[in-house]
Amino acid sequence: MKKVVIVEDQTAVREMISQIVQSDPSFEVVAEPGDGQEAYNLVMELKPDFVILDVMLPGLNGAEVLRRFAKHLKNTRVLVFSGYQNPSLVRELLQAGAHGFVEKSAPLSELKKGIEIVANGGSYFGPEVAQMLREAVLNPNASNRKGVDVLTAREREILQLIAESHSTKEVAQKLNISVKTAENHRTNLMKKLDLHDVASLTRYAIQQGLIEGVLPVTSEA
Repeated sequence: MKKVVIVEDQTAVREMISQIVQSDPSFEVVAEPGDGQEAYNLVMELKPDFVILDVMLPGLNGAEVLRRFAKHLKNTRVLVFSGYQNPSLVRELLQAGAHGFVEKSAPLSELKKGIEIVANGGSYFGPEVAQMLREAVLNPNASNRKGVDVLTAREREILQLIAESHSTKEVAQKLNISVKTAENHRTNLMKKLDLHDVASLTRYAIQQGLIEGVLPVTSEA
């Protein structure tokens, strides 16, 4: 029996996925975390065969969760199930170790197909993601915006916290680092992304699928 971890912060969606998974007697759902850091800890502890992963998670986004556990759990299969997708995000997730990606706008039949194929060793992409990947291959220079892969793991973590409206002091407390270190990381990520205020960082984080939200229209730092 394959052990499955479902990582999704929306309770109704999580319960729906769990029902689909548990309808197959070859699967056993062993955990259903809704927070990114909790998800990472549970996956590392339980070492599941299969993970269904949302991208937009509180605490630690799904791409970062995947990036951290995939290098330790080489045999764990991962299907991303997300309402947000763009070529940069999909590329980042594939590089991090995802084996498939189904968009939440797809029919449930697509999710079921993705679960079956990815859990059994294949790769699967929903129709919108597949089309996006085809277009990215045909037009590799269509988007030249820097992706979050140019940032260090700590900078990505700080970017998400800043975009979630945490102050520098709060970021330092959450990550158990000094305020000065948090400030240095913030300065470095701004330089790397060529973004110079909090509103721009927040807009970028939303565009990259790190957090959900309405794009800010102000430019206040």
